Amino acid sequence: MKNRAIIAVLLVLSLTACHSNKETSQATPITMTKAVLMDKIKGGWAGQTIGVVYGAPAEFKFQGTTMQAYQPIPWNEHYVKYWWDKKPGLFDDIYNDLTFVETFEQAGLDCSMDTLAHRFAYAEYHLAHANQAGRYNIRQGIMPPASGNWKNNPHADDLDFQIEADFIGLMSPGMVNAAMDVANRVGHIMNSGDGFYGGAFVAGLYAQAFVSNDVNEILDVALQPIPKESSFYQCVNDVRKWHKQYPNDWEQCWFELHKKWNVDKGCPKGVFLSFNIDAKMNSAYVAMALLYGQGDFGKSMDIATRSGQDSDCNASTVAGVLGVMLGYNAIDAYWLEPLKEIEPLCFQGTDVSLAKAYDLSYKHALEMITRNGGTVTDNDVTINRTAINVLPLEQNFEKTTPICRERKDCFMENNEYAFDFRGNGFVIYGNLVTTQSITKDYIHRVAIRFGSEAFALAELNDNYVAQFEVWIDGKLDHISTMPMKNTSRKLEPAWRYQLPEGNHHVVLKWLNPNDKYLLRINDIMYYSEKPLPSPHYTNPVVSHSVATIDGV
Repeated sequence: MKNRAIIAVLLVLSLTACHSNKETSQATPITMTKAVLMDKIKGGWAGQTIGVVYGAPAEFKFQGTTMQAYQPIPWNEHYVKYWWDKKPGLFDDIYNDLTFVETFEQAGLDCSMDTLAHRFAYAEYHLAHANQAGRYNIRQGIMPPASGNWKNNPHADDLDFQIEADFIGLMSPGMVNAAMDVANRVGHIMNSGDGFYGGAFVAGLYAQAFVSNDVNEILDVALQPIPKESSFYQCVNDVRKWHKQYPNDWEQCWFELHKKWNVDKGCPKGVFLSFNIDAKMNSAYVAMALLYGQGDFGKSMDIATRSGQDSDCNASTVAGVLGVMLGYNAIDAYWLEPLKEIEPLCFQGTDVSLAKAYDLSYKHALEMITRNGGTVTDNDVTINRTAINVLPLEQNFEKTTPICRERKDCFMENNEYAFDFRGNGFVIYGNLVTTQSITKDYIHRVAIRFGSEAFALAELNDNYVAQFEVWIDGKLDHISTMPMKNTSRKLEPAWRYQLPEGNHHVVLKWLNPNDKYLLRINDIMYYSEKPLPSPHYTNPVVSHSVATIDGV
């Protein structure tokens, strides 16, 4: 009995020690010169910007397919400036980052999630998908983390946080846990679940790239904070498995990825369609490009671009991570020289240029190093690295499976629109449009081909705000507020998830109609707790209160 007691005590002490090690054990500190630290930070910002431009011509032009090997991707000595002048919104990957960098500089590194959210929401530049949905929520008083939660944001799994988490890794060199702390404060402004993990993953890639020259190790470490139970982890981890199976064939890895994971459950622009802006898929492209690119800057960007979908953003992440790993001065002049034309210029909606971003991120990195137990001397920094903690599990769209996308192609008539469906949720895909400068017929014909959002985005200073009552099963569910102004707009007129499974009747009633404005309804997505038992869906539609325009 005495021996058993001793053994039991030893076992408890052993388990306690193991737990303690997981939470507090120290990895080997890393020392580098301040010059090297600055060079890597510059490389990250530079690579990010170069990658955006390299991938720009392919952005969303290859959906569900790769860009053919015979198709060249342009680059020349003035190419960065060309895109800077042609499409300032292309650089949303950078100017979104810089909004947060500016906020941390002005409000301090301890600034709250609400402060970050407010600065983000009231920035007057164009946003889309989860970013715009989060901004709309915040402007309506729905603060984070609710602003990024999937029940309030159909775009919660989209890649928005993924493409603007670069700055987090740049201010957290070698300190993945510190990066995750910042990620928690930023990422839930616009995303949750896989969408949040996409940004956490990218922040981890950048942080680890400061202290490793091995892309395999960088990927391993960046995945460690992501819960293994999450679909995000499983998707990106599958890429690592397929890379081992097909080490010389990135396209075969791409095919395997698409066979298993190319399913979008949330984004109304992508559900049932080839468009896929899901964070786990686009992060998988990033992982694939890093693995198959083998540390080569140009080759890695090329694979990321040719993988398709959001090719400029994915190439940007890949080039930014490698820019940190290699350092600014090691980036080939072929890529770096065109960048220098725009280094002193401020990005849209900010007072920050690349040159200023270099200095701000360097300043924040030094402060983060000391805050996290490292040291800063006149010439060197020593980075204290801790055992990596796993983030809490978040999984969006639980018991919410898309079962049908019903095409409507109509306008609300007589200030009311009604529909019936069977399931447990719906999303109306459409937008508020105006006829003040173009005709209703033109809007209709173009919207059928390209989507009605193209018209809503053109209204930069229109202060009209439409209000719609949303009735579900005879009860007023909520009032949908839809501003016409681009920066304030709501992306979808109405949605609701996790209703009781069964038949439902939905009515939209326009409270303040104006004959200069129309509500365009493109499609309605229906959801259920489980996939359909057969490939057929019969919608129990009883009646519609609108007249659909036919023959266009």
